[in-house]
Amino acid sequence: MENTIANKDMIDKIIKIKQELGNQLVILTHHYQRKEIIDLGDHRGDSFGLSQKAAQDENAKYIVFCGVHFMAESAAILAKDHQTVQIPDMNAGCWMADMADSYLVEKAWNDVTAIVGENIVTPLVYMNSDAHIKAHCGKNNGAVCTSSNASKAFEWAFKKRKKIFFFPDEHLGRNTGNHLNIPANEMIVWDPEKPLGGNSEQDIKKAKVFLWKGYCLVHTRFTTDDIKATRKKFPGAKIVVHPECTQEVVKASDAVGSTSFIVKYVAQSQPGSTIIIGTEINLIKRLAMEYPDKNILPLKDSLCPNMYKINLKNLLTCLENIGKTNIVTIDEAIKKDAFIALENMLSL
Repeated sequence: MENTIANKDMIDKIIKIKQELGNQLVILTHHYQRKEIIDLGDHRGDSFGLSQKAAQDENAKYIVFCGVHFMAESAAILAKDHQTVQIPDMNAGCWMADMADSYLVEKAWNDVTAIVGENIVTPLVYMNSDAHIKAHCGKNNGAVCTSSNASKAFEWAFKKRKKIFFFPDEHLGRNTGNHLNIPANEMIVWDPEKPLGGNSEQDIKKAKVFLWKGYCLVHTRFTTDDIKATRKKFPGAKIVVHPECTQEVVKASDAVGSTSFIVKYVAQSQPGSTIIIGTEINLIKRLAMEYPDKNILPLKDSLCPNMYKINLKNLLTCLENIGKTNIVTIDEAIKKDAFIALENMLSL
């Protein structure tokens, strides 16, 4: 960010509002936010962990989530009655979350259960999803999962029933299945634009895992060619990627894990290490600044355009209208069912 007079003025105004509101205000900043937003936040981290921190802060009356919309929804699901959740830009959505439309999810669920039976399938939904999809899972005795605990969620689901319907990230689902040694021919993709998801009834009866056809725009940009070129340029470097990447990229890397895993991996690496990371570029740039004794580089520049919608201007506007605009609310029935799915995750 250029250190312009306008930016400095906005930063000063934001700091003043923070001082005036004191502990009534908590600003949550996701790992993928740009540096100037991170610097103004009270907490930095992954979406669910941030939501938990805010909900547990009894003094916090106003929660401002600098992230994308589903993250603010999760904060609103967990928030206490006296807490209001806001987001600087209501249009900061999520490509992946938007791929799982609630109507199409319900239709797919009905199609599958009509063939295999209602008590045969457990729905699991990735945290990166709309509140309505989380509610669908809660209503059907399923759970939410994160990229950190997806394997535990799969194991929990298989103890309950024979099959899993995983929403909305095909790649996290497949990589988790691979980790648990589920045969590839027992994991089938469900394309909501095709009858029966593009599968035969026989395939549906045989499958153990149904993978909703969705993906992350940031993480599917990385390819095995990127890895080959990187290994040639930086022999001896360690390549670490996020499990939202394709299975080919995951298999070709040295380590795979959630955003929190990547942060810890870098922190625990030896000084002088060269670490190539396949995730959102803002996190990588910040890690490079925080660990100057290590050579931290991106596998490829990959920016989340929705995360980038949060900026100083709309954060300031949000704070100037605290408790009034860009409030994220969840229907009580949806909130109740979504909370069940989150509670099931916490029991893993």
